[in-house]
Amino acid sequence: MISEILKNHIKITEEQAKMFDIIAEMLVEKNKVVNLTALTEPQDVAMLHFYDSLSLCDGDVLSKDSAKSVIDVGCGAGFPSLPLSVFCPSCRFTLLDSTEKKLELAKELKERLGLGLETLPGRAEELSRLPSQREKYDLATARGVARLNILCEWAMPFVKVGGVFAAMKGPKGAEEAEEAKNAIKILGGTLERITNVEIPLTDRTHSIIVIRKTSPTPPTYPRENRKIQKKPL
Repeated sequence: MISEILKNHIKITEEQAKMFDIIAEMLVEKNKVVNLTALTEPQDVAMLHFYDSLSLCDGDVLSKDSAKSVIDVGCGAGFPSLPLSVFCPSCRFTLLDSTEKKLELAKELKERLGLGLETLPGRAEELSRLPSQREKYDLATARGVARLNILCEWAMPFVKVGGVFAAMKGPKGAEEAEEAKNAIKILGGTLERITNVEIPLTDRTHSIIVIRKTSPTPPTYPRENRKIQKKPL
């Protein structure tokens, strides 16, 4: 069980442990039907999916006791939102992905475990222009997905002024942040910090790039996706 592996590295309750095990079991089963992840071994799921996702619980980004609205841009299999919804039950998570089939797992887990999840199928650059979504969230996060200079234009329009975009990246987070400094500024953000996270039982180090939304995103952004991809800010 993945919860037994997690307990050696992070403090969780017995109720949380049971929920994490159910999420892991359903992930592996759903992965047989929909391609969600290449990681299905218990230790990989525990550390590279769950532990990594929970590393976002850091100070003013997210905490167990916070009640923030969070959008997970390009959520894929549902990380980091699925583990975080167990660990931070007062938060409200919206999982966004352009592939609607990938959102089925979150829907099933919401039904079975009563998690604070909503799903939002569609393209980020289109949805963030809707009045119901623009600058609505306390926190936007994205795990991997794209280079930061592209990812900022997809994610930052969702964040309210004063909120945070926390990009979960690999070991070259500082390099991507430097590349994206123009995009961060144009879209209304300020780079606040970069936190490196060592993943136990692996040789991997990940990074969390914390960008504070300090002014509204100009109405001309986001652009059409072909323009974002062709000419990043």
